[in-house]
Amino acid sequence: MRGVLAVLLVAAGIAVAPATLAQTGPAERPIVIGTSYALPSSAYGATREINVWLPPGYAEGEAAYPVLYLLDGGTVWQDFHHISGLAQLGTVNGTTRDVIVVGVASVDRRNELALPTQNPELVAQYPTQGQSERFRGFLRDEVQPFVEERFRTSGETALMGESLAGLFVVESFLKAPEMFDHYVAVSPSLWWDGGRLAAQAGAHLRDHSNDPRTLILTLGDEGPEMEAPMEVLVAHLRDHAMPGVTWSYTPRPDETHATIYHGAALTAFRQLFPAPTP
Repeated sequence: MRGVLAVLLVAAGIAVAPATLAQTGPAERPIVIGTSYALPSSAYGATREINVWLPPGYAEGEAAYPVLYLLDGGTVWQDFHHISGLAQLGTVNGTTRDVIVVGVASVDRRNELALPTQNPELVAQYPTQGQSERFRGFLRDEVQPFVEERFRTSGETALMGESLAGLFVVESFLKAPEMFDHYVAVSPSLWWDGGRLAAQAGAHLRDHSNDPRTLILTLGDEGPEMEAPMEVLVAHLRDHAMPGVTWSYTPRPDETHATIYHGAALTAFRQLFPAPTP
């Protein structure tokens, strides 16, 4: 009624106070994309940010869903929004199955995502580096149980990350393959510690079981420092046939380290979670 009155007064040439006009503006409401949790962590002695996107039909049904655990999964300057957007896109256009996306925010990336190094330059530049094993324990012992207890999960899991988070994905695949069913490493920083992880991959692959696993690797046009250790890793994967492991390496020479993630993640969604055939 106030809005109608204001329009009539203005049409009649009667002055209306700005505050009155302001009340006739469009109503505002927040856009809710997901839910953020402050998860108490005994591993870190502090709360950690966990962001969750649920498929649109989650609340209306009883279905269980696969879970994509996203590294660097914060909402500010990290990757939760654009990766959960891909999950939403797949639901809307029917190209992928519905997936729960769990973003695990990073605080100190080289502490959490990088394996230890003895390289004096890296140690001097990043004195807190090298605690990837602790972060892996945090995912295994605290994040995964929280998600499995709170949400309807199917038991199928994936881990995704880019750059240093991609390095963590590869290390987890090699050292703790039982943690996830699928691993997606986009432009992994295998250069870290002089490429030691890639060089030692064969020893870890010999210890793999025959349980089914998927490893997806991709790399842009990023120069010898990134490409050489990737070639070493791929050679180890070729040399150590693992009946349960399906792996792929797809170079993306038209992309850079800054541009590769979104398109590579979309391809991974479609590969790992294809829509059911009618």
